[in-house]
Amino acid sequence: MGAWDGIEEFVTVARTGSFTAAARSFGASVTHMSRAVSRLEAKLGSQLFHRTTRSLGLTEAGRIFYETGSRLISEREDAIAAVTAQGSPRGNLRITCSYTLGERFIGPVLREYAREHPRLAIACDLDNDVVDLIRDGYDIAIRTGHLEDSRLVATRVASRAMVTVAAPAYLAAKGRPQRIAELKEHDCLVGSAALWHFQRGETFRPEGRWRCNNGTMVLEAALEGMGVCQLPAFYTASAIAEGRLEEVLAGECPNDEPIWAVYPRLKHLSPKVSLFVALLRRRLPALLAGETAN
Repeated sequence: MGAWDGIEEFVTVARTGSFTAAARSFGASVTHMSRAVSRLEAKLGSQLFHRTTRSLGLTEAGRIFYETGSRLISEREDAIAAVTAQGSPRGNLRITCSYTLGERFIGPVLREYAREHPRLAIACDLDNDVVDLIRDGYDIAIRTGHLEDSRLVATRVASRAMVTVAAPAYLAAKGRPQRIAELKEHDCLVGSAALWHFQRGETFRPEGRWRCNNGTMVLEAALEGMGVCQLPAFYTASAIAEGRLEEVLAGECPNDEPIWAVYPRLKHLSPKVSLFVALLRRRLPALLAGETAN
């Protein structure tokens, strides 16, 4: 039994959740998949799956081996891609990104990338939580703001403006804040950010009855006159242009927030990552500007 025998079959079964779906994805029979996993379990001396007639689940050993096996396969594909087919992207590209940024801006760039490179399979997970790229087997993440993980490489691919806004009806009833400290007297609509940022590095911790980690729901609450919020400009641009929202504390508007492509250090030479980052740098600023201009 070779060192790689059974690992790809096991990872495919774990990822798809059944031997039947794995066989279809792998292009092999169910019998082949089952025997390959059984041989791997015998070699490891550990059971990787809990099997019943109705369900299939990973054991603790299976969860550990799945994380390692997925990473091994990804790194092997990266190594092959780096020296074959003139570095043309191939294999699998796994990306994580926040919901709105992914839906509005990263999605179009990913679709363009997929059309250009038909040998590449792309999986994009939208999640507002910050995931561990290395532990969870991601090739790249799109993130904003300050970055702390030293295991990762970050390339700035674009920027986004942040604005503080409220509906005219709310401002007529509650008054317009003239200083950042006056926000304490207002109904704040709190999104996923714990702090609002302003000029000179000043911050404000918003408090209020409305809290949601979805920017669209925060925007809708602001449009209905429920309070003041701080959001990326692409959420609010059309409503400001139509007079449905007004910017407040414009003189304290923070510097544009960087948008980063973040990836493990071992991925920085991978064609599938480097070419996608280059495409993001070319396309994303224009997409953000176009959305803001609408």
